[in-house]
Amino acid sequence: MAASVQSALRWWARTEGEQTAVRVGEDEISYRDLQDWTSRAARALGERGIRPGDRVGVLGTNCMDWCAAALGVLKAGGVLVPLNPRLVAAELHKIVSDAGATAIIAATEFQAVAKEVAALGSSPELLGFDEVATLRAGGTDDFGIEIGADEPAMVLFTSGTTGLSKGVICTNRTLLSIVFEASLTEEGLRPGCRTLLVLPLAFTPGLVWGLSMTVVLGGTIVIEPDFDPGRAVRLIGEQRIDAMFGVPLIFGAMAKAAEFAGADLTSLKTALTGGAAVPVPMLEAWGTKGVKLRQIYGMTEAGGVATSTLAKDAAGHPDTCGTGSIFTEFKVVREDGSECDPGEPGEVILSGPGVTPGYWQDTENTARALRDGWLYSGDLGMRDAEGRLKFVDRIKDLIISGGINVSPVEIEQVISGIDGVDEVAVISAADEKFGETPAAVVVGKGELTAQSIVDGCKRLLAGYKVPRYIVFRDEPLPRLPSGKLAKVAIRKEYADIAREHPKVR
Repeated sequence: MAASVQSALRWWARTEGEQTAVRVGEDEISYRDLQDWTSRAARALGERGIRPGDRVGVLGTNCMDWCAAALGVLKAGGVLVPLNPRLVAAELHKIVSDAGATAIIAATEFQAVAKEVAALGSSPELLGFDEVATLRAGGTDDFGIEIGADEPAMVLFTSGTTGLSKGVICTNRTLLSIVFEASLTEEGLRPGCRTLLVLPLAFTPGLVWGLSMTVVLGGTIVIEPDFDPGRAVRLIGEQRIDAMFGVPLIFGAMAKAAEFAGADLTSLKTALTGGAAVPVPMLEAWGTKGVKLRQIYGMTEAGGVATSTLAKDAAGHPDTCGTGSIFTEFKVVREDGSECDPGEPGEVILSGPGVTPGYWQDTENTARALRDGWLYSGDLGMRDAEGRLKFVDRIKDLIISGGINVSPVEIEQVISGIDGVDEVAVISAADEKFGETPAAVVVGKGELTAQSIVDGCKRLLAGYKVPRYIVFRDEPLPRLPSGKLAKVAIRKEYADIAREHPKVR
């Protein structure tokens, strides 16, 4: 039997069958019942014509049927392609076509859009979550088809921060390497861990670090269909949650919830955040509750988390992302490939067993990203004197003002710490004198003004970094399903910010 998620599920069903594997809302299922249900689902997929190696999309929001469908695809020997439920038919069609998916398993509320996808020409077979749900009841079943360690198990299409979505291949070997590395330290995820997931299952945090990690380690995953900050705070205590991960927006909202002050968070040992500017005051708020909220750096191509702040450094170095992992290392390099000096910004490159072998049927992007055993991230970072990584920004997001590189993330971190600011995105605005200049789009409350933001920035930032345009909006900023700011959409919406809005300084 090959090493895989399904072989781990079989083991835990046999040895810890009555333990809860997955809880969604008030519904929960044991390892034994999950093993039988997903085996029946896999058998049914085979009867519907799904063969080993076939790509199968799963489309829906967080629910128990999503978990069973995804695990069923893996047990059938298929290649799981989780689909972003927020995409429209044309966007889904591109992913389904790029993946060469032969089938889509969709929730009832997504059947219409799945039919639209099929009508656009990709013609996948359409199945429903209701068909999966009917298989929950039944006898014992141990069906499963194993694939090779280096065969694709999943193709994870990136959330598209650059506007282009690529299919990241995840094999059984890379997947289990990610789990193994994450479980080796006391501050990592341990066998039997209890994880709270408030992010979508359809992305790396939910599928790899959530469902897959839990099943391999024989833990319990508590999945929320929707994110309610107050309920999430309560669940940590009620369910004795060991681990949680999410973007700063998630942890920030929970810290502001009324339930936070009196909550019992002593069970939470692993709390990881990243993917956006991480405000130090937010880290400090969790620190007052005894939680060492640690910043991570990672990407789908590197298994989600390549490096994270050590728990012992969480308070003293809150703005860094650690020195790498046990088997995963990073370098910060110049354009010629030579390593940067401490404090010198350069491109972050990564190497480790959880790094993808490439992009699905995309030799050009694979060759561009993977060179000489290193994954070139497209991210700008720098090392401190002790080797800790500090994320600077996406290279493509940098603002070049008067020939000087300006990091939007650095400005966002400062503005997010100003009283009254709920959300902020910093983008480039055209400028006759400097070529580009920072512009801030802010969601806030209270007596927040452009001048108070300018004043707050001037205290902590050089003059050329202080935004010359500040635009307030009432609606929340657009975000990707992962919780990251949708910078492509924001830049498009505010493409004419310099013509439509006055300078504030």
